[in-house]
Amino acid sequence: MSRKDYTFTSESVSEGHPDKVCDRISDAVLDAFLTEEPNARVACETFATSGMVVIGGEVGLSDEERLKTFMGKIGEIARDCIRDIGYEQEQFHWNTCRVLNFLHEQSAHIAQGVDRDGAGDQGIMFGYAVDETPELMPAPLQYAHAILRRLAEARKSGAEPDLRPDAKSQLSIRYEGGKPVEVSSIVLSTQHADEGQTSDDIRAIVEPYIREVLPASWITEATKWWVNPTGTFVIGGPDGDAGLTGRKIIVDTYGGAAPHGGGAFSGKDPTKVDRSAAYAARYLAKNVVAAGLARRCCIQLSYAIGVAHPLSIYVDTYGTGEVDETAIERAVAEVMDLTPLGIRTHLDLNRPIYQRTSAYGHFGREPDAEGGFSWERTDLAEALKKAIA
Repeated sequence: MSRKDYTFTSESVSEGHPDKVCDRISDAVLDAFLTEEPNARVACETFATSGMVVIGGEVGLSDEERLKTFMGKIGEIARDCIRDIGYEQEQFHWNTCRVLNFLHEQSAHIAQGVDRDGAGDQGIMFGYAVDETPELMPAPLQYAHAILRRLAEARKSGAEPDLRPDAKSQLSIRYEGGKPVEVSSIVLSTQHADEGQTSDDIRAIVEPYIREVLPASWITEATKWWVNPTGTFVIGGPDGDAGLTGRKIIVDTYGGAAPHGGGAFSGKDPTKVDRSAAYAARYLAKNVVAAGLARRCCIQLSYAIGVAHPLSIYVDTYGTGEVDETAIERAVAEVMDLTPLGIRTHLDLNRPIYQRTSAYGHFGREPDAEGGFSWERTDLAEALKKAIA
């Protein structure tokens, strides 16, 4: 049985964190290719440092001449991302930073397996859901994301002009009886405008937004606050620390509350099971919990390159299940086609919906009208219950 009384910590990073700048650019490149052609192939990696962005990887369109023409748009795509995030620093400005494009055509040896609807690579993917938040996400991560998202809204609206794009949050939450009851510590580091601003000055800015986001009863007199604990944080973003696509995989998923297969998401088209099968696993785990079959559920899927069907399906309900895990394993395979094509079709993934996933988590978000976060729907709950019955 799982522990009932403990403290668990998760962190998040803002859209202006150097790694998230790179995730955003990689996903923007992906969205641009999918807008051009729904079956475009993209595996885009981005590196950012002071005054420079380097983009590389493999891409493919059905028309080689169109692909060559499209390559000329990559610099503009990157600059638009940097501008929207809000970087206009002397050493990292959307209009003056260099953008180097080293994208090239996808390897034919990889394409041959994918073209037969096989998985784009071998790998293991995990999905997770738990009933401790309305979004069926782990509370420490869900609220760490929410804090930074709210601060970004305040910054971009002009309500808090002293805030800058780069920020990190971390929450330690105390559990009793397996339920979150108190925030034992709050860590918030945010880039700011003036070197003369102290940690106390920054706390005065951010504390009202943090309290707005967190359940009021969770912040007590015992809660420890650590706001900009090192003091000044003016130099931020890629000017302060280099960024790289795919380096925040735990932030992107479950904050360490569940296993991770190792593959990153951003910049990868949905033929890559690193991304699409991880979305499918979350979708299934969330529907298991939404159906009342368990209060906590982890699902693992495994694939081989060029092979369509998953090699294995594993379910763990951590002792919270209302039915045996093997019954759930059989049911998830019955209610959803877990081949790469089946996943893309069921979740409608061949569309430009990925830029919005690049910050504040790929899970625990609201499905939107354009098809984004389709894997957060709970429309399989009834089918799962019937399959088990």
